[in-house]
This record gives sequence, structure tokens and C-alpha cells, in this order.
Amino acid sequence: MDFESVKDYLEKTSSGASSNDIDSMPFRFFEPVIMSGLKVDLIERGRVICSMKVPPRLLNVGKSLHGGATAALVDVVGSSVILTVDRATTTGVSVEINVSYLDAAYVGDEIEIEAKALRVGKAVAVVSVEFRNKKTGKIIAQGRHTKYLAVSNYEIPSMNVIVFVS
Repeated sequence: MDFESVKDYLEKTSSGASSNDIDSMPFRFFEPVIMSGLKVDLIERGRVICSMKVPPRLLNVGKSLHGGATAALVDVVGSSVILTVDRATTTGVSVEINVSYLDAAYVGDEIEIEAKALRVGKAVAVVSVEFRNKKTGKIIAQGRHTKYLAVSNYEIPSMNVIVFVS
């Protein structure tokens, strides 16, 4: 086993950018890289459908949609559907994300991403996110995202405290 090649793989940057270059990028630059080209097709209570053409920047070494990009889209599209539910005031913080990869999407393929709120409670939200090839209808991936919502700012009279509701 060649541990040095594993180390080289993990420490390199494919673009040739230095750590200083990367660290100087603007705050939250990651989301626009993933979301650029995303189009909202439908928003209703508990459901969001988006579509996008798979861009070259989101491909893996096998030239198909990168699993990390898919997981990031589960995060952002899944989080957005929480806000369509009346009681929601925050998208919360991730507790768990899982993704099952069922097929591949390639550059130029138009994909549809459908997020559904399975439950949005006081403390926890659970959403499902399904990726389909828009042309064939084939399921590319299915994700589930659990988020903790209960951090709220409740003011108690004569005190300014943050109460964590469980």
C-alpha cells in the first residue's frame, strides 16, 4: 500500500490554488458554487421542486455528478422546504444527512430535485430530497435530512436570556 500517494491525493488542490488563495475566498462562497444554475420550478407548503443542468464544475473523476455536490444540494434544497411550513422560523442545523446514490447524471443532463417536508416540529425537522433525470424520470439519488430547529430567542421579562427548547 502506498501511503504517500494517499497523502498526496488528500493534500493537493486540483486547481493548483494555494491554501492562502482558498482561505482568502469570501465567506459562504461554497453555496453559490453548488447552487449556481439552480432554478425553482415549484414552491408550495411542504414541497419545493428545483431543476438544473449538471455543470462541469460539479463532476467527479468519473465525469458524473459528484456525490458531495449531491449531498450539498440535499442540504440546501432540503433546508429550504422547511421554511415553507407555517410554523418554521429557521432552517436549523443539520443533525444527519444520508444519501443513496442510485444512478448517474452527466454534464448537460437536466435534473429535477424535489424536497418534501416529512415533519417540521418544534425541535426537529425531517425532509426527503429526490433527484431525478428530467428526461427519463429515472431516480438518480434519494436523500433524507434531519435538522435541529429548537434554538430560539425567547425573551423572559426582565431578563435577556436565550432559552433552548427541547
